[in-house]
Amino acid sequence: MARPYRLQGEGYLYHITSRGDDRKRIYISEYDYGKFLEYFLKAKEKYNFYVYAYCLMGNHYHLLIETKLPNLSRIMQYINTAYTVYYNRKRNRSGHVFQGRFKSIIVEGDSYFLELTRYIHLNPVRAGISETPEGYKWSSFNEYIKSKKETIIDKEKIMKYYKITPSKYKKFVLNGIDEKSDIFDKVYAGFVLGKVKFIKDTVKDLKHQIEGVEEISYKNKITNNIDIDDIVKETSKYYKKLPEELYTAKKKPLLARKAAVYLCKRLTGLTNKEIGEKFQITYSAVSKSYRDMEKIMKEKPRIRRDIETIISHFKV
Repeated sequence: MARPYRLQGEGYLYHITSRGDDRKRIYISEYDYGKFLEYFLKAKEKYNFYVYAYCLMGNHYHLLIETKLPNLSRIMQYINTAYTVYYNRKRNRSGHVFQGRFKSIIVEGDSYFLELTRYIHLNPVRAGISETPEGYKWSSFNEYIKSKKETIIDKEKIMKYYKITPSKYKKFVLNGIDEKSDIFDKVYAGFVLGKVKFIKDTVKDLKHQIEGVEEISYKNKITNNIDIDDIVKETSKYYKKLPEELYTAKKKPLLARKAAVYLCKRLTGLTNKEIGEKFQITYSAVSKSYRDMEKIMKEKPRIRRDIETIISHFKV
């Protein structure tokens, strides 16, 4: 089933969360926490975005980032997929690590930046894991209050949203420990946090973006609102394979993998290069997979029926 459209653009400030499948732990050892941050930094280098705050909890994480390009989904797909592959290989397991789709809220930085970073940094304290935010190792709090040469957060850009000393920021965060109000009670429509004008402008941006995304694909006009992960999930389920097999097959190409690539090209409106990045193949290999599947479906009506059955799940 198609998912709600996610607003993506340049210069958007996002609060992002993702939880473990069935709320299970996603970090078991300290090495796991470090590995996640390693993939987070690699994503930052690859996709070019700003990092303002983070906190890794046992069964979920919080990120506060600002995009330079409209590529939030690519950023998060890279992070979650890379960590899932690592986690499963390390523990000789398969299946999901994260529960469903990551959640993102667009934030008006001028109004809510400080309050949101405080919420993120107080997570370990409010969860009873640490007595102070300073005592928790896997958040960006100490990068705010201590002088560190190497940091994950972009300190210079952070000054765009507030100009207080580290000691005053520490006091601001500590004063919020007993705060009863929930910042997310102010979120509008589940995806935007800000004042009235900001909310109206953001909703207008979403409307324009949805109306502007219009592709002609295989004689059908579609909108790019079906995630590749959804397509792979349905295809792997139909062919009784694991999603990882479809993404990373290194031996002779599986029919299911070719089917998944074909369906992504047919249903998403993404370019061959974009699809190829997800499946770790070249853009020309995407075209070849599509042509191969067209030939197979022509020769074997049963395979065509299989493909149409998978497509029916997306109601396109």
